[in-house]
Amino acid sequence: MARTAPRRDLSAAAARARGGSGSPNAAGRSRSTARSAPGRPVRRTGPRRVRLVLQRIDPWSVMKISFLVSVALGVATVIMVAVLWTVLNGMNVFATVNDLIVEITTGETSSDTFNLMDYVGFGRIVSLAVVIGVINVILLTALATLTAFLYNVCTALVGGAQLTLSDE
Repeated sequence: MARTAPRRDLSAAAARARGGSGSPNAAGRSRSTARSAPGRPVRRTGPRRVRLVLQRIDPWSVMKISFLVSVALGVATVIMVAVLWTVLNGMNVFATVNDLIVEITTGETSSDTFNLMDYVGFGRIVSLAVVIGVINVILLTALATLTAFLYNVCTALVGGAQLTLSDE
């Protein structure tokens, strides 16, 4: 049977490695008022800043995320078109436009041969919105994935985008 080494308290070991005694109040003084030993740099107080370089974006993860976002946008577009059509129909916009077109095309002889709702009915408009939504899902997913590939090629040439992060 193998014997395991005893577990050490990593927080106390880390504090000793930093030069502290493991307690937040070394020798009765707080860290902000404690003086550093000669030859040691003074520790800055305030937000820590880290400079990072974004060198590569995974195209597969970009494709998955862009697909989900574009599907959500497609569903929102179909719902928006349906609500907008319902509001316009409730305000009698289509009936007014239909009367105007009939009056312009027939003149004094008002024969109702034209019906605008044959062209802009609810079913047709929502179906068109669904088709446009599906096309947008395909195009946005492909465009985002292609953009990730192009970004990776450009970063191989110039190095990538530099970011500065802060923990304020």
